[in-house]
Amino acid sequence: MTLDVHTLFLVTIYVEAILGLLVLFVWAQNMALRAVCWWGFAHMVRLVSIGLFSMYGAVPDLVSIDLANALLFTAFAVTWTGARVFDGRPVEPVYLVTGAVIWLLICRLPILAEDVNLRALIASGIITGYTWLTAYEFWRGRDEPLVSRWPAIFLFFVHGALFLLRTPMVALLPSLASDSVFGSVWMTVLSFEALLLTIADAFILLAMAKERTELRHRTAAMVDPLTGVANRRSFLQDAALIAKRHIGNPRPTAVLLIDLDHFKSINDRFGHAVGDRVLAIFAEAARKSMRVSDLIGRMGGEEFAAILVETSRDKALEVAERIRASFAHLAQEVDGYRVDATVSIGLVHCLERTLNIAELLTQADHALYYAKERGRNRTEIAAIPMHAGQGGVPSPRSAVATTAKTAA
Repeated sequence: MTLDVHTLFLVTIYVEAILGLLVLFVWAQNMALRAVCWWGFAHMVRLVSIGLFSMYGAVPDLVSIDLANALLFTAFAVTWTGARVFDGRPVEPVYLVTGAVIWLLICRLPILAEDVNLRALIASGIITGYTWLTAYEFWRGRDEPLVSRWPAIFLFFVHGALFLLRTPMVALLPSLASDSVFGSVWMTVLSFEALLLTIADAFILLAMAKERTELRHRTAAMVDPLTGVANRRSFLQDAALIAKRHIGNPRPTAVLLIDLDHFKSINDRFGHAVGDRVLAIFAEAARKSMRVSDLIGRMGGEEFAAILVETSRDKALEVAERIRASFAHLAQEVDGYRVDATVSIGLVHCLERTLNIAELLTQADHALYYAKERGRNRTEIAAIPMHAGQGGVPSPRSAVATTAKTAA
């Protein structure tokens, strides 16, 4: 049974039209997804290209071959541009038409006019270049936790590789009709593969856009927009997971409660814009002073909390002091104002098998209270050992040790 390449072209035209309109419809529902718009138009340009190519023999070769291929290259360039836009990179208008211009120029060269294989090799190289560039753009953004990014990279890399093999395969495979551009078995295989890719890339690209939208919604719900650290809800949820894992694998853990000193006064003297910058500077200083595995969150206003897992008491104190000193240095001058912002830190260290996060935060709060009472810009450590089910709430003074670091 012979697979009719003309039928494949017709089916591909319908598929391109349907998917192109579908992708554009998705974009119309959320116009913030600019990359989806580019990918939708790529389908529509490819639709016109395949339509012209299917008219081979009925119209001049200038239209069915040269112009059709130029549009095909442009479609792949538009897909690549969409990948750049997807990861926030600028559009490169020149490169959008580079492949098409190169193709139309070389088609006019006498040496290439009769060399079908060389023309096919050049065309395949242009498509491979744009397709691999698309895969590379997705690869560059791999730090973003999108699962669907990886099959997209694989899909575009494989498609580029198949096009690169086009010319040698034409020479090796038999022909069905030597006088027709559609006669090569490889042309049939290539057309079928292009049809499958048309369907696959539309769904994988839409999956990426959907996954990113959902990720950003989750992030917006769990991350404090001003500082970029976990909000109170997210911090407590992550802390509960840490406590659950701690039961099966107990490790020394420290909890820090951190409060910016005289923050209301900073807002009153310099304005809320400067106050917001001070909060952002603190979050940056804290992140750089902690390990990636440590947890920090904004509990509200100017108060932050942190959990340091698998750390000794001395190491925890060292981290707290590093946060305090780093912030004091970075917040000396903010937006041209001499702010000299500082923080006070309460620290509690736990060696128990069970982590009671609420109780640890209470102990850290007592230590923080004592740090404020003793002059601020310092770290105080809770002295009472933590025991599961311990009753009563100690007074601030009895709950902290005098072991503390003060500002130089």
